[in-house]
Amino acid sequence: MHVSDFVLLLNTLWFVGAFIQFSIAQANTLKILLPREERSNPIAPTLAASVAFLGGMNLPIGLLSLYLLAARPSFFQPSEAQLALFLFFAACHFSQFAYNVPVLMRGGRVGVAYWPVLKGPMLRIFVIDAVLFAANLGVALQLAIGS
Repeated sequence: MHVSDFVLLLNTLWFVGAFIQFSIAQANTLKILLPREERSNPIAPTLAASVAFLGGMNLPIGLLSLYLLAARPSFFQPSEAQLALFLFFAACHFSQFAYNVPVLMRGGRVGVAYWPVLKGPMLRIFVIDAVLFAANLGVALQLAIGS
């Protein structure tokens, strides 16, 4: 298995996992995002629907990773196409990592606002998105240098 195959597999698992977490396990996600005392807040269902939307965006990214890994379509064979797609995946991970940075800089959870970036599931999300950003960018750079 090549490094690029391994990174595609990790992309698949991560983005499909994000779909499950945000779209199927909304109640669990709400427990991560909201302190216990705020879960009865009337705005909580709107937040749950919003995270489902986030999961919906992650599913096609995960399915694209799986398709590229499993089907090896001809359009993915040129290194230029691989470079573009690994840069795309890197951008997906970076955007999800980057939006946690301002929350982290504010100190994570402030009262009932925001979420705890440096503990629990949000720490895993923060770290894994950073690592997968670097992995996808690394594959892209390897392709760019090798071309």
